[in-house]
Amino acid sequence: MEFLSLDFAGYERLDGTFGVRNYVALIPTVGCANEVIRAIADRVKGTKPLLHHQGCCQLEPDLKIISRTLIGFGRNPNVASALIVSLGCESISSESVEKEIAKTGKRTERIIIQDLGGFTNSVEKGTRLAKEMFSEAQNQKRTNARLDKLIIGLKCGASDATSGLASNPAVGVTTDLLVKENSTVIAAETTEMMGAEHILAKRAADPKIAKKIVEIVEQMESRAKAVGVDMRGSQPTPGNIKGGITTIEEKSLGAICKAGKSKIQSVLDYGEQPKGKGLHFMDTPGSEMHVLPGLAAGGSQIVLFTTGRGAPQGFPIMPVIKISGNQQTCQKMNEHIDIDVSGILDGTESTKNAGKQILNSLIDVAKGNLTKAELTGYTETLEIYTRGPIV
Repeated sequence: MEFLSLDFAGYERLDGTFGVRNYVALIPTVGCANEVIRAIADRVKGTKPLLHHQGCCQLEPDLKIISRTLIGFGRNPNVASALIVSLGCESISSESVEKEIAKTGKRTERIIIQDLGGFTNSVEKGTRLAKEMFSEAQNQKRTNARLDKLIIGLKCGASDATSGLASNPAVGVTTDLLVKENSTVIAAETTEMMGAEHILAKRAADPKIAKKIVEIVEQMESRAKAVGVDMRGSQPTPGNIKGGITTIEEKSLGAICKAGKSKIQSVLDYGEQPKGKGLHFMDTPGSEMHVLPGLAAGGSQIVLFTTGRGAPQGFPIMPVIKISGNQQTCQKMNEHIDIDVSGILDGTESTKNAGKQILNSLIDVAKGNLTKAELTGYTETLEIYTRGPIV
């Protein structure tokens, strides 16, 4: 299979990034503002609500993560402009979130529910602002860009025995092709490399990165042990087991195939944006509701998401391409699977050609083709990953 093109058409931002979508992001700084956000989104087509349940009664380390993630949502290249909605008494500084997003040159507005007197006035003002922002976004046109402007996230979910044999290795081919074209790729899911962390550490660009890879696995295990749970005894999940995965090591050996063979340039904290090209690893849990927000905040315009049993989840501001090597899943869950690579298992397709197919489909999505998650509207559930208690 040959490449159809090695460029795409995106929305150029003032900070030099390119969006593959052109959304008005509605960002609550605390879960208490969700109802206002939802009401504005219902009234203004083209806006994307980023509903979550964090932002208050949390400890400082988690507040830093939440703030970084919210800022990352607004800075994501797929966002044309952002409306910040604050309750007014939360722990997150809505002013800081607004200022940091505005540094990109995007229009950024903020309303405070308590200052406006409640729900009705806040929805009225927010709707007016969102309509203005949506109208401005409509005037923006796509322009050509090379693949080096893309940041691609990697994720797997509802994995089965076919994941490690077909879809993950195929995405690994795509990853290496992207890195060769000077794109940026962010792998994630610290829990998905337990038992295989030593293999990834050997691919680190320097010894400090190798040490960090091992450290984040140890830290994830330590947090579980602190509440009396052995991660290596509670993984794989019941769904993974039903799909034929027997141990966490087996699951991890399959999962890390998504990262191909390229060198790992850095280990990112949750929601942190990479500072260079190539392959990076983000410290996240395994749940898609928590991983996808981290990748979006890290600047990913698109995510390649492999699934054996059929995971439908997308994301509000970021296309998520679903890839499966399970022929039955591709048929049964057809409305959620974008790319069928089951031919790898029956011998009708090579892993190399499947990887090229995925890259061609990725470029089509970057040009504007909708993913199955976008078509079904299966894009709204998200949670920001935090590590400490609610106080």
